[in-house]
Amino acid sequence: MNFPAHPLPAQVPRVVVTGAGIVTALGLGWQKNAEGFRTGKTAFRPVTLFDASRQRVKTAAEVDLPEKMPATLLSARQSARLDRASALLLLAAIEAWQQSGWQASDEIPLVLGTTSGGMPLGEDYFRQAVRTPRLHRRQPTRAFHYQSHSQGRIVLDALGLGGSVNIISNACASGACAIGQAWELIRSGAAEKVFAGGYDVLSQLVFSGFDALQALSPTRCRPFDKNRDGLAVGEGAAMLTLETLASAQRRGAEILGEIIGYATTIDRHHLTQPHPEGNAAFAAMTQACAIAGVTPAEIDYLNAHGTGTPLNDSAEAAAINQWAGTRAATLPVSSTKASVGHLLGGAGAVEAVVCLMALRGQWLPPELALETPDPVCKFPLVTQPQAAKVNTVLSNSFGFGGINATLILRRWM
Repeated sequence: MNFPAHPLPAQVPRVVVTGAGIVTALGLGWQKNAEGFRTGKTAFRPVTLFDASRQRVKTAAEVDLPEKMPATLLSARQSARLDRASALLLLAAIEAWQQSGWQASDEIPLVLGTTSGGMPLGEDYFRQAVRTPRLHRRQPTRAFHYQSHSQGRIVLDALGLGGSVNIISNACASGACAIGQAWELIRSGAAEKVFAGGYDVLSQLVFSGFDALQALSPTRCRPFDKNRDGLAVGEGAAMLTLETLASAQRRGAEILGEIIGYATTIDRHHLTQPHPEGNAAFAAMTQACAIAGVTPAEIDYLNAHGTGTPLNDSAEAAAINQWAGTRAATLPVSSTKASVGHLLGGAGAVEAVVCLMALRGQWLPPELALETPDPVCKFPLVTQPQAAKVNTVLSNSFGFGGINATLILRRWM
């Protein structure tokens, strides 16, 4: 079970979302992404950020950054030195911040999930150190911003925040765990508001590593397809402004949705392979539902981790089948990684925003690439755009090392 950092108060606060920012290869912001996910659009193209000519796979989901960043409190020098990871994160943070109506404060903690942080800066540092070891130009800047807390510091400086910075690196569950940690901070009474999310940027080291493992799909990402042959990688970021219901109502803020459950578990079966029966995934979903006070019958849509790899999808499917029971036969499931790839540390946060979009728009995000559903799936997979009554959704995020995280969100009416 999850144990919050502080004892729960007698009256546990309800936690709502009042701002959401998102950046993926589908576009910048809520509107472009909502349209892309609603229609099942895909965003894969040949890699341009580094040389992938020697790789087995040569495509990914790259983000088109704007020529000019939105105005913030950053100095001209800070803005000029923004690395790609900081830019992705900052774009999502600005959108969420502006939507929330929050003001600059020293009392708002920042919780971020990431796996590689500023990895491209580390790669640049290494290349220069090898080619021209006596040339130190820009190396100190690269070394400083390579550290993941530096991207958090950029957000603080840009928005005028002075709260704590907490970095969670739980592999591909990082973004979901960051939101869950923020949720627990508010429920425990440790904070009234928390800014939380996740991000990751494409890097040659991570891309080539997955390719060397032959984990990348040489065709196309097809989660839960009988003939699936691997994942696709992407980059992006998502940020949420979370606060107590009382705080949101006191401000007259627009509420995008409510987070009602969160749980994490550990799978000790293997470092990179889940237990074939998905035991830890089953436990995460079960515990999150127990905390939220809902049953599988009350879940209207499940956003699966669904990487498109043979072992992950079959294990998650087994866990969903067991957890859902008779509900499995009618429970809509899809993986939005079919649209934007696996965003690693940013995946869970981006998928939480997609769940909010589905709740507000009353639609289900489809996987248009799926051709032949794997028979192990006892649940219907969403393969076409469709409207639906969606009041409660569950989102799974699992990572190397066995970290499993489940979030449950509810529509605000």
